Amino acid sequence: MQPFRIHKGQVAPLDRANVDTDQIIPKQFLKRIERTGFGEFLFYDWRRGKNGSQDPSFSLNEARYTGPASL
Repeated sequence: MQPFRIHKGQVAPLDRANVDTDQIIPKQFLKRIERTGFGEFLFYDWRRGKNGSQDPSFSLNEARYTGPASL
């Protein structure tokens, strides 16, 4: 195996300490049969406010981290 030397993808910050792994993909979305398409649920509770709209203060909701090259 060759050592990892160069990364050519996009990087997004997640400035949080002690990330609870249950926040990465919340439990209510793990009942899916498919193994793809989980991107929209990534950090779901952090990305959305109590009313369900996107929280603009969460870094992954910034325009530069959305689109085809993003999560």
